[in-house]
Amino acid sequence: MNNFQEIADRVEIEALRGEFTDAAMMRDRPRLAALFTADAVLRMPNVPVEFIGREQILAGGERLQSQWDFFVQNSHPGVIRIDGDTATGRTYMQELARLRDGRSGQNFAIYHDTYRRTAEGWRFAERVYEVRYADATPLNGSAPGTEAQARAEAGTEAQARAEDFGAPASAERLGRTIAAPRADGV
Repeated sequence: MNNFQEIADRVEIEALRGEFTDAAMMRDRPRLAALFTADAVLRMPNVPVEFIGREQILAGGERLQSQWDFFVQNSHPGVIRIDGDTATGRTYMQELARLRDGRSGQNFAIYHDTYRRTAEGWRFAERVYEVRYADATPLNGSAPGTEAQARAEAGTEAQARAEDFGAPASAERLGRTIAAPRADGV
C-alpha cells in the first residue's frame, strides 16, 4: 500500500463488508440490496440460490429471512486486492441460526467477492457464498422474544419445579448453608 487512494479504497471496502453484516443482522433488506450494483449477482450454491440484480437480492433475502426464528452473523475480514475501479476479496463468516420449522445449526463460510467502484462508492458486483463447515446439531440457546425462547423457558420452568423439591426453603437458608463451616475447616 503506497498511496492514500488505495488506503481509502480498502477502508471503504471494509466498511461495505461491515455494512452487509449489519444490514443482515438488523433484517434491513432494502439497505442490504443497496450495497450491490444494479446488475450484481449473489450466489449461494450450498443453499442453493442465485439472485441477479438488486430486486432479486431484496426479494430473495426477504424469502430467506422469513424462515428465520433468529440469525446471528459474524464476519471476519479477509484479503482485498484492488485493481483500479474493481477489486476482489474474501470475507470469513460464522453464523448461528434457527429456522421457524425448528431446524438449527451453525456454519463457517467464505464470501468470495468482486467489488466495483460506483458513483455511490464501492459496491458488491458479485458475492459467492461457500460453506466450509456446517453443523446441524440443535442449538440449545435461544434469542430473546422468539418462539424458541418461549419453548426453552417453558422447559426451564418445568426443570425448576422439579429441582424445587430439594432446594433450600429460602434465600436466608441458602445463605446459612453457604456460610456454614465445613467439617474440614474450610
